[in-house]
Amino acid sequence: MSVTALAGAGVRHHVHWTERLAHAALLLVALALLAFLAAPLATILQKSVQDGDGRFVALANFIAYAQTPSLLQSLGNSLWVSALVTVVTVPLAFGFAYALARSCMPLKGLARTITLVPLLAPSLLSAISLIYWFGNQGVLKGWMLALGVEQIYGAPGIVLAEIFSTFPHALMILVTALAAADARLYEAADAMGTSVARKFFTITLPGAKYGLISAALVTFTLVVTDFGIPKVIGGNFNVLATDVFKLVIGQQDFQKGAVVALLLLAPAVLTFAVDRWVGRKQTAMLTARAVPYRAKPAPAFDALMSIYCAGTCVLILAMLGMAVFASFATFWPYNLQPSLRHYTLGLVDAEVGVAFVNSLKVAGGTAVFGTLLVFVGAYLLEKTAGLARVRVAVRLLALLPMAVPGLVLGLGYIFFFNAPANPLGGLYHTVTLLTVCTVVHFYTTGHLTAVTALKALDPEFEAVSASMKVPFYKTFWRVTLPICTPALVDIARYFFINAMTTISAVVFLYSPETKVASIAILNLDEAGEIGAAAACAVLIAAANTVATLLFMGLSRWVDRRTQAWKTH
Repeated sequence: MSVTALAGAGVRHHVHWTERLAHAALLLVALALLAFLAAPLATILQKSVQDGDGRFVALANFIAYAQTPSLLQSLGNSLWVSALVTVVTVPLAFGFAYALARSCMPLKGLARTITLVPLLAPSLLSAISLIYWFGNQGVLKGWMLALGVEQIYGAPGIVLAEIFSTFPHALMILVTALAAADARLYEAADAMGTSVARKFFTITLPGAKYGLISAALVTFTLVVTDFGIPKVIGGNFNVLATDVFKLVIGQQDFQKGAVVALLLLAPAVLTFAVDRWVGRKQTAMLTARAVPYRAKPAPAFDALMSIYCAGTCVLILAMLGMAVFASFATFWPYNLQPSLRHYTLGLVDAEVGVAFVNSLKVAGGTAVFGTLLVFVGAYLLEKTAGLARVRVAVRLLALLPMAVPGLVLGLGYIFFFNAPANPLGGLYHTVTLLTVCTVVHFYTTGHLTAVTALKALDPEFEAVSASMKVPFYKTFWRVTLPICTPALVDIARYFFINAMTTISAVVFLYSPETKVASIAILNLDEAGEIGAAAACAVLIAAANTVATLLFMGLSRWVDRRTQAWKTH
């Protein structure tokens, strides 16, 4: 054989070997998603069509559910409460986003930062604060009575707490939607003498309609699937999320629990499908010739927007501030002297300190291993070739968690990992499984962030590397990873903060030894120790604040080390 032929054979073998390595890595990602996402969800579907002995009963469980008035009432409660919160939250968030994008009010950065505060605390914090504000011994209980509302417990408390909890999510979407505006449209309208109101209804609203739809869908889904707030402040007002918990933990009725889980899954899947359809319909607001919109000073309008945003920020800080104040109050409402009694009770006597350490372990593991899995999976999908069918499956599975509520995923984990025949059953009740569940729960957002960062890189990197016989993993390590490091930091921060605050995804999976801080809040509240529960919620918010600052410092260090090429 000639030297040229030998060289060619060597090159083909080298490429073939690296392709096999990439394919093996992609198959591992696919297997991980199948084992920890698809299989638990399939188990829920299986349970819903079986009786207690495992026999197939078709739709008998669904018929039994439909014939249970109390459960049907919970379905109705979930739907109308979610609809009401959506109708209130989206306009409030749109007004704030409009002020940030279209006014010249001062201190925009501060206002934007304050609106992000609820994201750092578990949703339970808003429910606890409302109890201190308007509960039976609340500071402003008289206000509720004056408005004709007998008590905060039940639907009023759920609605108010959910508005506080979902406001930042809707705001982030709407700020992005309003940022994509072409100033030329407004200049043309001004030249034609168009009124302010007409410009708003013919230019601003149509341009932001897809953002409004997405914000409404996200808000509705977050409320209908939330467990923590209805559990703390819902009283006797039952919703689907609390029904699942009662059926599975209280009554051990796994079949009806699976039915309710599928009902919870339905609006989330519908929302996801509509959002994808809306996304395909959306046209680009900013073209290559577009002129970025710059707000012009208007004293009266700017003052009005400043008052609105200041009022909103005061309400947000009042919710957080009350939780902090109550956590230090010695004995509410009779002795308000500051003390560490509730922190001592929670961290030492109630062993919340152990739960807090577990939360840090889960959050740290989620941030490290979740970021690694998400980025490697996204890289293999975007920058390697082959295994077309596996790629389609992985893409679908990567997007699926966005449509799966945490409560449903956690229930699937009970059914799947607690099965005696499952070889992975040893993971049940471990911190490892809590970490895996959290990674899967928040997988989609991290995946989309990684894909966005990778799509910004020119495919020529891989093409040139292949032509120079450089294995793909060296290109990944030397080129792709350094350039995408800022995105990795963002993904890790997202994973860490959400792992600290999540409740629904892990509420079914902990043991006394692996209890996390967000679950400890629920247990303290059930025991009547609401002050200690507030202290625990404040600790979670403080930990996330410190983590956010550390991630910001890491991000700046990463930018200096890996992004210097942008300045040349």
